[in-house]
Amino acid sequence: MRLWSLDPTVLDRAALVAGWREGLLAQKVLRGATTGYRRHPQLDRFRGEAAAALIAGWLLPLADEADRRGYRFARNLVDAEPAPPGTLTVTRGQLDLETAHLRAKVRVRAPHWLPRLDSVGPHPLFRVVDGPVEPWERASPEE
Repeated sequence: MRLWSLDPTVLDRAALVAGWREGLLAQKVLRGATTGYRRHPQLDRFRGEAAAALIAGWLLPLADEADRRGYRFARNLVDAEPAPPGTLTVTRGQLDLETAHLRAKVRVRAPHWLPRLDSVGPHPLFRVVDGPVEPWERASPEE
């Protein structure tokens, strides 16, 4: 499961579609509707009283980007009102790691997309703070 902290506009087709699918799974996990992935570390930042709003706030910008590209993501599957932009923080170290991770994937599957990764900002749900890779991250910087 990869719930990108990156702006959905920089995700290539595969990352955008997979992110939507994995975000919907995360929504199910957070509301206790499945037994799998309950302890997945990427979900740590979405847990708590506002979990439904936080994951909705993560999913809907992906749907907005899908609309912009002419894809159809079923927004009716998002089951809560979204948290406002900038609700969560993400560290600069985490964004850098995710950018490198996406770059490595794109280099193989969609090299024409690489120029879009020259300037990468955060997903609208996040505001950037100084710091290293997030403690919940399990990917190594080399991946």
